Amino acid sequence: MSSDFVFNASAEPGAATSESGGTAVTPAKLRGPSTPAQAEAAAAQLAPRLFGQAAATDEVGAFPEQEFNWLQAAGLLTAGLPTALGGAGLGARAATLPLLHTLQHIGRGNLAVGRIYEGHLNALQLIEQLGTAAQTARYAADARAGQLFGVWNTEVPADGVRLEALPNGRYRLRGAKTFASGAGHLARPLITGALPEGQGWQLFVLPADAQVPALDRSFWRPLGMRATASFRADLTGLEIGPEELIGAPDAYYRQPAFSGGAIRFAAVQLGGAEAVFEETCHFLQGLGRIDDPYQRQRLGQMSIALESGRQWLRGAAEHAARPAATAEAEATVAYANMVRTAIETICLDMLQLAERCVGARGLLEPLPFERLHRDLTHYLRQPAPDGALADVGRFVLEGKSFVS
Repeated sequence: MSSDFVFNASAEPGAATSESGGTAVTPAKLRGPSTPAQAEAAAAQLAPRLFGQAAATDEVGAFPEQEFNWLQAAGLLTAGLPTALGGAGLGARAATLPLLHTLQHIGRGNLAVGRIYEGHLNALQLIEQLGTAAQTARYAADARAGQLFGVWNTEVPADGVRLEALPNGRYRLRGAKTFASGAGHLARPLITGALPEGQGWQLFVLPADAQVPALDRSFWRPLGMRATASFRADLTGLEIGPEELIGAPDAYYRQPAFSGGAIRFAAVQLGGAEAVFEETCHFLQGLGRIDDPYQRQRLGQMSIALESGRQWLRGAAEHAARPAATAEAEATVAYANMVRTAIETICLDMLQLAERCVGARGLLEPLPFERLHRDLTHYLRQPAPDGALADVGRFVLEGKSFVS
């Protein structure tokens, strides 16, 4: 198997390398966190290390391979699995708050890593929720072996992925996905495709180490998030079997899981805002500007904004973990839309305040502000922000309540 798809947990200076110069594929058998709290603590401990490495992979077409070796070594690639399958149970509804905190810590370290890691956890959670017991066990073993997962859903309608029926329940694929984060590095992307004759949309796992998509790397020339390798992935001509189909048609789009999952990427974004805050403090302390009343005022505003974001994550976790979260899908989705909107505003305010604090001097390399600004600004451009906010307004105007 190619080293593009499996990460070696022992990949430190002096580790064995493959003939191609990459890290050798020898997944380490390490004991990872066994509880959500331990996973959160592992992410918090890893965040400064990720931050220190972030500038090294801030290039178009790059991918944070070393960083994912560290995540594997820390047991975080399996943390979303149930404890019975070697994980920390981070995907359980009751563990939503430590899940969000874990994502926040990883985002604080490196937003590009956080983006890929959030997709990895989402994919494993979808398999557990929608797949069979055999599929869950099979893909859990892949995660324990260091393989990366993700979710590819975005496409251009005229060029989207379609499944063409073959004998014995197999399908041939046609079309492409855009913004396929981690393309060329994910071994198990979960992908949506249109079934024949209008039968709906089918979620499936692509064994991308054996069925390799054709990548258009020129698609990805972004403002920020350069290291996410979010290329265009053409699946035309690849084939999948019935064992790779996850759930029933259209199951991926069921609410509240589909839109309610926005709280995960919002947590990563808030981690980026936290990094902006911390680096602003360090910058001003280094210049001896801690007595400036205007700087103090801006840092006070930033502190309030960051704490507001933390409270939104707590509220999101409480709302998602309540027993009626699935049955009251509309309320769960509306609350998630409030969370993503509020945290977007918080992040934008943090960026503006930080720029005023550090001035032109602070936006020069090798200081991290320029990179943080690009990455966070780009990552905040999630789909349909106006529709998300309008959905909240519709919900409350119809006299509905977020409290069951």
